[in-house]
Amino acid sequence: MTSETGVGVEATAGAKHRATGRPMSTGRAGDRIFAGLARGSGILVLVIMAAIAAFLVWKAIPALQKNHANFLTSETWDPNATVPKFGIAQLAFGTVVSALLSLVIATPVAIGIALFIAFYSPRRLASGLGYVVDLLAAVPSIIYGLWGVLVLAPHMDGVSKGLNSVLGWIPLFGGDSPGKNSIFTASVVLAIMILPIISSISREIFLQVPQANMEAALALGATRWEMIRMAVLPYGRSGMIGASMLGLGRAMGETIAVALVLTQVPGINIHILENGGNTFAANIVRNFNESLDTGRGALIASGLVLFVITLVVNMAARAVVARRKEFV
Repeated sequence: MTSETGVGVEATAGAKHRATGRPMSTGRAGDRIFAGLARGSGILVLVIMAAIAAFLVWKAIPALQKNHANFLTSETWDPNATVPKFGIAQLAFGTVVSALLSLVIATPVAIGIALFIAFYSPRRLASGLGYVVDLLAAVPSIIYGLWGVLVLAPHMDGVSKGLNSVLGWIPLFGGDSPGKNSIFTASVVLAIMILPIISSISREIFLQVPQANMEAALALGATRWEMIRMAVLPYGRSGMIGASMLGLGRAMGETIAVALVLTQVPGINIHILENGGNTFAANIVRNFNESLDTGRGALIASGLVLFVITLVVNMAARAVVARRKEFV
């Protein structure tokens, strides 16, 4: 009985081989080649990242050895002085606060746009609207920066004063002189820049929700919003987190737009509505050309810290996404 079954399987495989005209081992060889290429690509990415980290460390060490201030806690940035003193406290504060604030502003709007395009908008309008939102990601950073300085910033003066008068009891929105070239204004510009990234990825995630799940919710009498809340958002939660983290990475590394909007004022200021502030990327783009060897090494050292922060954020995002996938 067993031999007859084996003969039947071989006969079926031979028939498929004669019908396709391809060698029987082609599929397995193709799988091995693809697996090798995929593995090699993953290893190449890790090698490139390790090479970048090694380059940054190599270039930063001489400047760090000449530094006469605490690199992690000092707010002073004067690496080109006779006695170099520089630290990243203000840069880290400005980078983290502006990026997180932009994420808080952009994520609800982006998810709302994605839900509207996926479930509420007519099909003809949805395709055009999705195309327009995707095009926002192609706008150069310099354009966002010029728009922020020339168009947005003059209007943000009144907005900052209004927020200060209403929410001034909160230290973050406090201060005596709210202005237009503040971390808050830079965060609004960053929010507009990362909005298409979060919206596009979230929209694609929502469109992958199994149709059976949505139909089951509607069959039980749920409204469209209740269906979205019960069937769509739980399914796409990990994807939304991943999209938000991609947007956060873009916001943390932005240079020109932030450099144009922010007024560079030394020291940490927890009042985000007041003029001033600085970030890693903006500080590098402002000072790199005028810096001496020690100054450039200091800028590279700050870039190394930004590199580490970005890696930590992305690793945390991957861990959250993995946990959410297991839960789903």
